[in-house]
Amino acid sequence: MQLDYIIVGLGLAGLAFTKELDKYKKSYMVFEDNSQNSSIVAGGVYNPVILKRFTPVWNAEDQLKIALPFYKELEIQFHRKYDFPLDIYRIFKSVEEQNNWFATCDNPFLSKYMSTKLIKEKHEGVLANFGYGKLLNTGRIDTKSLLEDYRNYLSQRKLIRNESFQYNALKIKENKVEYKDVFASKIVFCEGFGLKNNPFFNKLPMQEAKGELITIYAPNLNIDFMIKAAVFVLPLGNNLYKVGATFNWKDKSQLPTEEGKNELATKLESFITVPFEIVEHIAGIRPTVKDRRPLVGKHPKHKNLAVLNGLGTRGVMIAPTVANALYNYLENGIELEREISIARFL
Repeated sequence: MQLDYIIVGLGLAGLAFTKELDKYKKSYMVFEDNSQNSSIVAGGVYNPVILKRFTPVWNAEDQLKIALPFYKELEIQFHRKYDFPLDIYRIFKSVEEQNNWFATCDNPFLSKYMSTKLIKEKHEGVLANFGYGKLLNTGRIDTKSLLEDYRNYLSQRKLIRNESFQYNALKIKENKVEYKDVFASKIVFCEGFGLKNNPFFNKLPMQEAKGELITIYAPNLNIDFMIKAAVFVLPLGNNLYKVGATFNWKDKSQLPTEEGKNELATKLESFITVPFEIVEHIAGIRPTVKDRRPLVGKHPKHKNLAVLNGLGTRGVMIAPTVANALYNYLENGIELEREISIARFL
């Protein structure tokens, strides 16, 4: 089978890159073993403001210009809604935090997203003695449904093989790669945390962070916006809320733990006073990088091997932008920005 590309991994990075290939009518085969689930368990929130320090997310404006139309196209393609606009309420802990918020509102970019009005309204079961700061023009992508639909779409077209990729079976030639019965011009690895086992790119400085989330049933909470405090509380409908997330830099397993569940419940109880029941508990490994920038580029020796990884906690915003950048780099010779290129580590 002669193809243009082999893609290894189908999280948000792999999905975004295959969309680029579809756009330019390139042929490909995806290999996915479902071993990495960070995209599926992610909150999927797009928000251009770092709520700990009230500063802009790196390259957020450019990312959103590409990302929002990208998800709209997928909604049209699959006749299903994935993008759910959602205001975010940041609970203030002090008057000083209020002042910092309103000082930041003068930023020309952030002023599009940060309301200059102090939100004082009371919500049953939520402790917010100093009120809230309100973020506008934000939302969440239902990454779980999107990835399930996309995998089914590829399966129907016979463009995905649900099996683990065997690195030792890859044969690298001067202008192509061979893998079992597949011959391709290039191969792109989009494996998330699985990159640690990739002999071609495992020296890149990935600092994986395990994250655990819970879903709670709280019929008395009754909020239709996301709350950000010690943890985030994300409404899902039907009195269900996703709560997260933990950061664990030592535990590399993808199994949920009692310690993680208890940490989330304790932090939640610091500002939510109504009863709740934990109905789901999940975990995943975030593919983060020490400088909080993606890993994009070609192998220094094997130019037909490429990587698209390290999307971290903001994959829904970053994935479409870096997928487009990698495609243009591989096909059109347009150089990558150094901030995302793996050349910064080589």
